[in-house]
Amino acid sequence: MRIVDDVKLDYNDVLIRPKRSTMGSRKEVDLHRQFTFMNSKKTFKGIPIIASNMHGVGTFKMAEEMIKVPMFTTLCKDYQTADIWDWLSNHVHKPDLCNLTAVCTGITDTDDERIEATLKLCRSIQYVCIDVANGYSERFLDYVARFRDKHPDITIIAGNVVTGDITEELLLKGADIVKVGIGPGSVCTTRIKTGIGYPQLSAVIECADAAHGLGGHIIADGGCSSAGDVVKAFAGGADFVQLGGMMAGTDEGGGEVITKSYLTNERNPSGGAQGTVSESKSFVHFYGNSTTKAQEDFGGVQNHRTSEGRIVKVPYKGPVRTAVNDILGGLRSGCTYVGAKSLKELSKRTTFVKVNGGRTYNNVFEQSTVGE
Repeated sequence: MRIVDDVKLDYNDVLIRPKRSTMGSRKEVDLHRQFTFMNSKKTFKGIPIIASNMHGVGTFKMAEEMIKVPMFTTLCKDYQTADIWDWLSNHVHKPDLCNLTAVCTGITDTDDERIEATLKLCRSIQYVCIDVANGYSERFLDYVARFRDKHPDITIIAGNVVTGDITEELLLKGADIVKVGIGPGSVCTTRIKTGIGYPQLSAVIECADAAHGLGGHIIADGGCSSAGDVVKAFAGGADFVQLGGMMAGTDEGGGEVITKSYLTNERNPSGGAQGTVSESKSFVHFYGNSTTKAQEDFGGVQNHRTSEGRIVKVPYKGPVRTAVNDILGGLRSGCTYVGAKSLKELSKRTTFVKVNGGRTYNNVFEQSTVGE
């Protein structure tokens, strides 16, 4: 047993110090990036924000909407080969779908059979996300290496990890992009159930440093609850930022919209027997890939496993483009505060300041806000 004494940081432990800027408008900020990947040698062009491969986020409809931005989508793991084939066949006039979409797989024999069948049938696929909760297992590392040997031209996303050493090893095994984050997600309970994790901002900074030294790339996966957190993730060196809860509850994410009525503390001016005012709110169910529900979707809960996620009701948000515009607006504004004319410049112009007690904003009226 040993203890690391230096403090590791989450997004809510820091703010970004503003700097003098010559920019006149947020419109001047270029959020597009272009990356060439170290192993596949393929190129990405677009805004490097990813809709997560979670239920209620990583859907076909989400991918169709994201390419309009253009942004990236990692499809939910339980899409079958036939589903993906039918979808791509119906959208042959949208070649960017394959440039901005990854199919997702685990590492079991069943997962391997399915992804191999999918790649054989759908030859236009360019990205595969090899997704496991524990990126430190030898089985996972060996699978990434074997997958690279079989598919030299596929861009491989692999994770999740939180330390520089395994980030480097995954890249050397054949991954192009490493997913960084264990336990920071809004519906993840890994840290509660297992005690395992790493503060997300520090994980991003350390893994980005390791990856960039080899010519690799990383995704900051999880932990963002606001546009400001997305800014901090990119400022910390992330090449991509993957979002789950911030994209959930939208039309494109799917799921049944549930409407509930609540009594408020207001009094009805007309009085009468009812007296108290009621209001209606709409929600959509959202849950993580390690929940019991997700395990059932993937074929059943194993006796040796436990749920490491929550099932929650998130507010219904309508079209995802509303959420996207809010995120991109915050990102552009964050860049202007430090004088970064492009997203590429943001990390180079960032100075983080630690805050006292993790309080980065005034939340006095947070619960009573009704609109802007």
